[in-house]
Amino acid sequence: MRRLLTGYAVSFNLRHRRSGHLFQNRYKSILCQEDAYLLELVRYIHLNPLRAKIAADLKALDRYGYGGHSVIMGRCRADWQDTDYVLKLFGGPTRQARKLYREFVQKEARRGRRPELSGGGLVRSLGGWKAVQAVRSSGDRTLGDERILGDGDFVEGALAAGSERLERRSLLKAAGYDFERIAERVAVIFDMPLSEVLREGKYARTVAARSLLCYWANRELGITTVELARRLNLAQPTVSQSVERGERVAAEKRVTLLSK
Repeated sequence: MRRLLTGYAVSFNLRHRRSGHLFQNRYKSILCQEDAYLLELVRYIHLNPLRAKIAADLKALDRYGYGGHSVIMGRCRADWQDTDYVLKLFGGPTRQARKLYREFVQKEARRGRRPELSGGGLVRSLGGWKAVQAVRSSGDRTLGDERILGDGDFVEGALAAGSERLERRSLLKAAGYDFERIAERVAVIFDMPLSEVLREGKYARTVAARSLLCYWANRELGITTVELARRLNLAQPTVSQSVERGERVAAEKRVTLLSK
């Protein structure tokens, strides 16, 4: 997303002979607890054009081509947008689900900014300022994180999982695992020379081996796709695809980085 937004900002500035920032803030992604929290977030985001007065009313928003709401309503098309995932949460046939979804959006149309949905980890985790005040008055303490939207237990579980991943990376590095050692492990699994694992080319076995290498290096050690692209002399998008492919290779071969 950083590369996409930076590239767009540079081309926009060149085209319009301007300089400086184009977007107010950097891109943020949020880990979201499903169902109620997801729907609240979807509704809040899709009402942004209405709050910004870009769309005059809900009818105009239904036809607005630069937001996700019109796609869910079936008025615009975006093949990359997963509308079924949202509509299935309302149940019934598509037409009925769209009607219920629109009614759900309409109920929120007159409300302003929602700090628990747009910022503030503790506020977001508890569901609003009233909940925060209630917790504070009772003397209880709870976890909050601006990257997570969900209740306190969900936030705590997500942070614990993240800590486990960091701890595993530290243990692997302490045990001497680095890019080269992972490459050697992959070479053993595929019964091929190390040079073949690292070489360029589109031979099926080489691609599978290199994908497993990228997957373990990225997910287990946290080596960035940019760094892997430099090491393997590949394009960064190609490495990202290799990481996803490598996950499937590991599952199909039933192999793990740490041999048992």
